[in-house]
Amino acid sequence: MSVPVSPIATRIARKLESQLQATVVQVENESHLHAGHVGAGEGSHFRVAVVSAAFAGRSTIEQHRLVYEALAEEMRGSIHALALKTYTPQQWEKADGRQG
Repeated sequence: MSVPVSPIATRIARKLESQLQATVVQVENESHLHAGHVGAGEGSHFRVAVVSAAFAGRSTIEQHRLVYEALAEEMRGSIHALALKTYTPQQWEKADGRQG
């Protein structure tokens, strides 16, 4: 099932590209998988992979905090759930550009 890109997904990608100078941002809207439970809505659940040199030398928790800071406005409003995978460019290259 193909899910159309939502305006929120586009905003997420643009903010991460801008604020973290991310070289790769993959945003998957998973909201349709959560229909019927509390907090679910169009554009409320996302799976995001981010590649940024800003993550170098930082723990996974610190990397995720950078993402949450960049998306603070969305986290207070439209985003109910955010599954994150963060990579430095070197980690992304070793992963062969695959999420997982």
